[in-house]
Amino acid sequence: MSDLRTSIERAAPQRKKWPWIAGAVAVLLVVVSGFALTRGDDSDGAPAAGDGTPVRGGTLQFALIDYQRSPDPQWGTNYAESLIGDNITDKLTWQDPDTGKITPWLAKSWEYNKDLTEFTFHLRSDVTFSDGTPFDSAAVKANFDQYVRGDKKLDILPNGATLMPGYIETRTPDKHTAVVRFKKPLASFLQASSFTANAGPGFLSPSTLKLSAKQRTDPTKVIGTGPFAYKSWKPQANTVVVKRKGYDWTPPALGHKGDAYLDEIVFNTVPEASVRSGSLVSGEIDATLDVGTTDEKALADQGFKITHRSVSGTSILFNLNSQLFPTNDIAVRKAIQLGWDREAIKKTVLTDSYSVATSVLGPSVRGYEDHSDSVLKYEPQKAGQLLDEAGWKKGSDGIRVKDGKKLVVKLLGINNLVVNKPAYESIQQDLKKIGIDLRLTVLPIPDYSAKVAKAKTDWNVTAANRSRNDAAVLNLQYNPELGNASYLTKDSTGVDLDEVTKALGKLELTLDPAVRKRYAKAAQDLLLDKYALVNPVYNPSQVIAQADYVHGIIFDAQSRNHFVDAWKSNGK
Repeated sequence: MSDLRTSIERAAPQRKKWPWIAGAVAVLLVVVSGFALTRGDDSDGAPAAGDGTPVRGGTLQFALIDYQRSPDPQWGTNYAESLIGDNITDKLTWQDPDTGKITPWLAKSWEYNKDLTEFTFHLRSDVTFSDGTPFDSAAVKANFDQYVRGDKKLDILPNGATLMPGYIETRTPDKHTAVVRFKKPLASFLQASSFTANAGPGFLSPSTLKLSAKQRTDPTKVIGTGPFAYKSWKPQANTVVVKRKGYDWTPPALGHKGDAYLDEIVFNTVPEASVRSGSLVSGEIDATLDVGTTDEKALADQGFKITHRSVSGTSILFNLNSQLFPTNDIAVRKAIQLGWDREAIKKTVLTDSYSVATSVLGPSVRGYEDHSDSVLKYEPQKAGQLLDEAGWKKGSDGIRVKDGKKLVVKLLGINNLVVNKPAYESIQQDLKKIGIDLRLTVLPIPDYSAKVAKAKTDWNVTAANRSRNDAAVLNLQYNPELGNASYLTKDSTGVDLDEVTKALGKLELTLDPAVRKRYAKAAQDLLLDKYALVNPVYNPSQVIAQADYVHGIIFDAQSRNHFVDAWKSNGK
């Protein structure tokens, strides 16, 4: 309780910075299969829905650690940007967060050719953008063309290299049929058609697509098909969205009919975890994402329910640079994998909302294989032996040396998740015991983005994750012809470049679950065991605390939140 009292005290002087807030109290909410089920009562006499019937109206005050740098949903690369954008725009399909199955949304049905180079989507005929423009196959084509290729005249950067590599075109045989074509097999495109994480392909009105990047900073001109529309955007302060009247095309899997229940949502940027928690307890906000690990238990003890979902995709991991000394030595890479105590991080850093990584993929991704009994376990003696055999000898300060060079490993990471830095610091302490000097640079996203451009030459480790609920995230992230996160070349010592390229590429050749699982296992074995290109750390989660009158916030397959089904039983 002392941690939370401190949080409230620290929050008090900060509240003057955020005059946006109104009303909330305690929480009791259960999340089952990505949907929110509620219980509890409203003692203030407000129009409660004790029988679970949703109440229409009200404004939800929701806090986030990050802020939108632009209202353009196709541009945003942080969590706040994707989350807000996902409530302004819709996707062709919806991915079940539990099974990974792709289900209808703006597309009623689809089929694909045998080679997985052509995907045909049959669109709903009743969908419109919030400016009244019909959503049709021409809109799909215009969006995908600009999303993949960008537009230099409008300062719109291309975005499709990771989701839609090899995109050729979208054909429009009729108003409600869109045929998306690729140069090579792309099995993962079906999942990409539902993708809700960073820089997702949410559909924008033709009028928005004509605007420059600068013009799109006017939120009222950024038009989507989603259940909410922009009202205002204040950088580093808040984004306000309002209900779109007449919206009636929520994914059928969600069981929601008609437009959103809430009238308005205010997404508030609150960088400090203590201020977010304090504002929730004081009633200034209704719910908050990015709950601090030290606040989870204290909030729960006061009646606030902590809900979470692991982020599907890769774990938070160390991508190990195979070109830069000293991580160009496989003995060093393997020693990093074996040289830190996962149980210590579990006990001292993580809460029950998180878990220690046991593969490069998160457990929720189909094709995940557990490697905790092989290379991903704490064996400091074996790690030291590997370094000894590779010629790394301990110096007087305990740090190993080879050919006159110290075993210094430079890490570049992001502080956007509350667990990141303390987890890296724990690993840093353990690796020092075996003679590895891990030097940490953990920065906000904008600073990280500026430095990661020189990762190939300046950093041994880039620490991050990739949200993508599909095993093909491994191909997109590590294939030398695509993401190449380990900077593999034909000169990489002891690595068969062709083997890695082919093994990862197979993930795009089939949608057969059994075959794909086999390919995913082979890919994980190469990355983790044979070549030690990755050091998984923990499985990240998005953690929410909310008041007991807030219901229906949905976690999707990428752990982004949707508010079409959200409501407040106090009706305020």
